[in-house]
Parts: sequence; structure tokens; C-alpha cells
Amino acid sequence: MDRVKKFIHTDYVYKIGLSGKDVTVAVMDTGIAAHPDFDSRIICFKDFCHGKPEMYDDNGHGTHVAGIIAGTGKMSEGERKIRRYSGIAPRANVIMLKVLDEKGNGNTKKALDAVEWVRRERRNYNIRLLNISVGMLPNAGKTEQRELLEAVDRLWDEGVMVVAAAGNNGPGENTVTIPGISRKIVTVGSCDDETYEAGRRSLVRGYSGKGPTECCIVKPEILAPGTNIKSCSLDGKGYQIKSGTSMAAPVVTGTLALAFEQFPDFRPGEMKLRLYERAFPRGKQIGKNCWGIISADRLIRQN
Repeated sequence: MDRVKKFIHTDYVYKIGLSGKDVTVAVMDTGIAAHPDFDSRIICFKDFCHGKPEMYDDNGHGTHVAGIIAGTGKMSEGERKIRRYSGIAPRANVIMLKVLDEKGNGNTKKALDAVEWVRRERRNYNIRLLNISVGMLPNAGKTEQRELLEAVDRLWDEGVMVVAAAGNNGPGENTVTIPGISRKIVTVGSCDDETYEAGRRSLVRGYSGKGPTECCIVKPEILAPGTNIKSCSLDGKGYQIKSGTSMAAPVVTGTLALAFEQFPDFRPGEMKLRLYERAFPRGKQIGKNCWGIISADRLIRQN
């Protein structure tokens, strides 16, 4: 995570004291473990898979994603008090919505129920962001696809900024997963997928999902590091490495949590415009069909 934060230029952001404090991020994933890096900031857990009341993660993906967004890095603190694996917004609050089982599988109804829950509870918990770090259901029928896209668009209209992973089905075109093809929400790809080396057989060089969509929309809009990201582990005792757009999306979500702390009155559309204007380097500079790479410094600075 130290490497990631340097790459997206967070020095200025932390220098002025931003940490994501009082910003709540909802995460749809496999659950979350009671890792020390989350302190007492997991303010709600909802299990749409098995209905269990207690917090848990039977896969590890959700814990890793949440750590990228909001882990304190407490377990990685060294002699110089440097926390190498702290998340982007280490004081943000987290709501975990478990929609995927131990194998990372789910269904559209669980996803729809979770999105509707966020819509109902957004004011009670001050939810500003929803991170969807999974490519949703490529086998879903057209009706189910439409329902999920309509649900995330409606949530966006009501004030929650939705950030989704582009999926790992690249390098071909039209490989962005649902709900990343939505016109409104922010879809995130990995800027370092071309450097991915063999190690996890399910990923290939250039794995990041690419547009355009069937409606000729440029997707993903924004890129962030997603390869070999070290974040909170399932056992709650340390850290593990994962790769994919699932890791790139929470880098952007965490950065946006910092931005909402700085600009609390912004609506999702206003923040998306700022994200577009301040991406750097631009897509054309790196030979990618997107806005560019997220820059925390440029996103937060007033001028």
C-alpha cells in the first residue's frame, strides 16, 4: 500500500490532515474479518447470503478490499512508527454487505437487496460511497442486468457515489462487467495490468476489463494500481497480496472518501466531473482509452 499511495500522490492529502474521518463507505463483497486495522469503524454488517448477525468473511476478498479503503495499517507498524500497509482513508467508516459466499459466488437478488438496503439506510449512516469490487454475474439474464443497472443508477441519483471494478476479463474490448457498464457510476480499471506476471493463473497480462460498452460508452473511466496489492488478510493477523480490478476499485473509493471529507457538499455528479478534470496522466498520454489515472493530490487541491 505504501507503493500505491506514492503512485497516486497522497503526500499533500495527508499533510493537510485528511483521513476519511466521518465518511462512510459501504462495500458489497464476501464479508469482513475482525482485523485490528479496522479498529471499531465497521459500523454495520449485513449478511445477504446466510443471514448471520455476526461479522465474518469466509473467503477473504472482502477483508482485503476493505483494508485497501480504510485499514489503519496498525499491524504493519515498524520501529519508525510507519504503517506500510495502511489503507487510503484510514479513518473512514465501513459498512460491509455480504453478497458473495465462500467461493465468491452470488446472485442478482442478493446484489439488488444490498443496493436497496444502502438506498434505505444512506441517511442513517451517512453513506457517501458504495464500492462494488466484483464483476457482477456475467450469466445473468437481460432482465436481471437491467434491474441491477437501474438500481445502481437510482442510488447514484439519490446521492451515493457508486464505484465498480471493470472486471478481469481483458484484454479484449467490450469486457467490462456488470454494473460497470452503467453510464452514471464510476468504473475502475487497473493501470498496471500489463505488468502482471504469472502467479495467479486466472489472470492474464492485460486482464483489466476494457470498453467500449455495447452502448459505445468509454469504460473504465479511471485507472488505479491493482496488481500485487498487499492488504488485510482473512486471519486477522497480517496481510496478503491480491491482484485485479477488485483491488484498483477500492483505491479509487478510498481516494474519493478523502475528497468527500474535503468537499462534503459535493453530489456524485460533481465529484465525478472533478475526477474527470483532474485525472493525470491523461488516457491519451498513456495510450489508454479512458480519462487517465487517479491523482489524489490533483483531486483534493483547490486550484
